[in-house]
Amino acid sequence: MSIYEQGLAPAPVNHTALTPLSFIERTAAVYGQYPAVIHGSIRRNWQDTYARCRRLASALAGRGIGKGDTVAVMLPNIPAMLEAHFGVPMIGAVLNTLNVRLDPEAIAFMLEHGEAKVLITDREFHSVIAAALAMLKNPPLVIDVDDPEYGEGCAVSALDYEAFLAEGDPEYEWTWPEDEWQAISLNYTSGTTGNPKGVVYHHRGAYLNSLGNQITWAMGNHPVYLWTLPMFHCNGWCYPWIVTALAGTHVFLRRVDPQKILTMIREYQVTHLCGAPIVLNALINMPDTAKAAIDHPVNAMVAGAAPPAKVIGAVEEMGIKVTHVYGLTEVYGPVTVCAWHNEWDEKPLYERARIKSRQGVRYVTLEGLMVADPQTLEPVPRDGNTIGEIFMRGNTVMKGYLKNPTATAEAFRGDWFHTGDLAVWHPDGYVEIKDRLKDIIISGGENISTIEVEDTLYRHPSVLEAAVVARPDEKWGETPCAYITLKGHCQDTTEDEIIAFCREHLAGFKLPKTVIFSELPKTSTGKIQKYLLRDWAKAL
Repeated sequence: MSIYEQGLAPAPVNHTALTPLSFIERTAAVYGQYPAVIHGSIRRNWQDTYARCRRLASALAGRGIGKGDTVAVMLPNIPAMLEAHFGVPMIGAVLNTLNVRLDPEAIAFMLEHGEAKVLITDREFHSVIAAALAMLKNPPLVIDVDDPEYGEGCAVSALDYEAFLAEGDPEYEWTWPEDEWQAISLNYTSGTTGNPKGVVYHHRGAYLNSLGNQITWAMGNHPVYLWTLPMFHCNGWCYPWIVTALAGTHVFLRRVDPQKILTMIREYQVTHLCGAPIVLNALINMPDTAKAAIDHPVNAMVAGAAPPAKVIGAVEEMGIKVTHVYGLTEVYGPVTVCAWHNEWDEKPLYERARIKSRQGVRYVTLEGLMVADPQTLEPVPRDGNTIGEIFMRGNTVMKGYLKNPTATAEAFRGDWFHTGDLAVWHPDGYVEIKDRLKDIIISGGENISTIEVEDTLYRHPSVLEAAVVARPDEKWGETPCAYITLKGHCQDTTEDEIIAFCREHLAGFKLPKTVIFSELPKTSTGKIQKYLLRDWAKAL
């Protein structure tokens, strides 16, 4: 035994489980009167926000919810979503943020698979939620959120969110996690093969990735953060916890509206915002008079499909500094960044934008990143040409997939997380994605399974064969492009008919935006050559 271990065991005085819940306790104590929430006419400080989170925790506990129970939320970017990120794990429960764009079948699967005991839902989604609940044998307790900034929709439950909070104690003594490995949230992937997989986050990872984002972006104290990124996506890349830790101000936006974004940036002096390239693209297509509203430093963190260099360049010309990051649901959101070098400032705008479009290097809080052969895990040469798969390891990798040990073992084979993204490794160590191992389409920041879309197409009575690939799109980054071979007697089937059929079975963002009728290229063994279809789609 080392002399440094003798009699020096961990104890409460020097070892405490890491948890982002500690952020709000500190911020409320130190900056209690500082602004925390801006949502329409609603203004709350950190003291009030902390009290509401504790009320939520207390009310849930009063209903018998506790450690390990799942609390699902179907909410847009509103204050209740922020409160859920603290109030739910304060009692050891697990927060499951549902994608508000999904169909009833997907929502029902997630509620059942995650064994949700409670569902907090906004009235905007009453139709989808009502249909999903009707599919369940044991539906959860449903709490209705009536957002004053929406004022439409119907209640799915007689239990009102504000009334529910009133059941709770604002001084509730919440529970620190016994173990930082304890689950804090559950996020479902987009189901690239079959049903979506439930990604389980732990308190340690949420805490560390929050710090990683702070370090990477050098946000400083009291940022004013505009919620353009869906808070349901990877827990808003951990920003509910991050902005809170920095005693910042959460400025809420129910849905992305470029004019409203520019107005809010000016009105509230927004300093930071996140999103997919589609958000940036929407801003650069606004009239010059609207873009002139940006008269102070603004920072945008972008991830998703790699943003085109011209989009990055155009956004920076507006006065918005872009930071390009990369990550996945399985690693708490962003974990790599195109870390900037001062000498690159001397390059022309387009060249700077081209460099910035790379996915970059690992965060300080990610312990391992490499591009390697998918089978042997041997690193590829750093020549900027040899393609391999991106692998990661460290404290900000998920616990695993809920109730799916086989998928977990596959994802963690060789003690590395297999991202499924194909990239090259440049001589300077920077990673640049070139393709996706499983043909995932990233449209507006959302993952779309080509297999799911193809399965739907094959259900159409006129379709003989179908294949779906990504087609580059200036607005969405990528959109699904369907190549279809029709049955001999159905040659009069139209593109509109195919899309209308898909609309009956798929969420809106998954619909093919382009349908091409043709023979599909195949290998000698009959396998469809998707690489050719991708080339064709790029040329359209």
